Amino acid sequence: MPASPAPADERLASAAPALARLALDGIRREYPNHIQHRLDSDDDVAPPRELHPSFYGCFDWHSAVHSHWLLVRLLNRLPELELREEILTALDESFAPEKLAAEARYLERHRSFERPYGLAWLAMLAAEVSVSAERRAEAWRQALRPVVAAAQDNFRRWLTRLARPIRSGTHSQTAFALTLLLEAAASRHDSEQERLLAAQVLRLYGTDRGASLAFEPSGEDFLSPCLGEADAVAAALREPAAFAAWLDAFLPELPRGPASDWLPVAPAAADETDGKLVHLHGLNLSRAWNLRRIAAALPPADPRVTPLRDAAERHAEAGLAAALGIADYAATHWLPTFAVYLLTADRCLPADSIR
Repeated sequence: MPASPAPADERLASAAPALARLALDGIRREYPNHIQHRLDSDDDVAPPRELHPSFYGCFDWHSAVHSHWLLVRLLNRLPELELREEILTALDESFAPEKLAAEARYLERHRSFERPYGLAWLAMLAAEVSVSAERRAEAWRQALRPVVAAAQDNFRRWLTRLARPIRSGTHSQTAFALTLLLEAAASRHDSEQERLLAAQVLRLYGTDRGASLAFEPSGEDFLSPCLGEADAVAAALREPAAFAAWLDAFLPELPRGPASDWLPVAPAAADETDGKLVHLHGLNLSRAWNLRRIAAALPPADPRVTPLRDAAERHAEAGLAAALGIADYAATHWLPTFAVYLLTADRCLPADSIR
């Protein structure tokens, strides 16, 4: 019989120094860089550090944003983190008001930039800063306000015009972005924003029926379209009986009792230096948090709870092993965030680890 996994807090304390080091190195590494930048004239040509003074590292803007979230999250959860002073210095540099003001101006000029994925992670970063007890956090909060306001405006303009959800397994997926935004609003105790976001989730997904996991994953997925949708609806409904009924119709194939062979973990990436193929390691982590949260949202006696939790732990073990074992920048610029999110988000944790 395999050994029981270590509690989430022990795993986090053990893994945090290595994951924090990867994030610190990434946010300061300008190249290689995959910029998403529209050119309207020669005047728009500029290196990443000029286009994005705060979030130029980590290969792309969204990874830089969520790597900053990772660092703030670890500061908040692990007060004795050994890299604490280095992290604080790096955050002070990134959150300089003039740099974030430039990021805000960029979002104001480029309304479709990084939506929905990067904008959702920016909301998560702002929410994490908002609950920080660091003495300098108030300065960070003030400096972030303009860029967060621009991101919120861009996201709101787009979402209210979006007629159908985006069901991809990568950055464009609406379900994961909405889940992050709901989590960010909850951490800020913004009940009105939660209500509005929940209404959008149910508008986009509330009548879905007859999905199947048989068509997942695609070869470059790091998110599950079906499980991500179920996770988002669970966050929006927050009522076990109603969610159970919705899940009955949406994923009727879910096992209702022990089923160790259902939903195998995603296969190892055939080439971990390929930035697209290596996405599958992230899929194991995101499936793990989806499965845990779907299970937690059901009534405790629901027969789907046990197989969902069992599958979640298989995926968590595979995903965390990859996140801690990969050395190529194709994965290290983003995979640590997925590992930290799984190990720290309260709604992701196994029920017996939450006290």
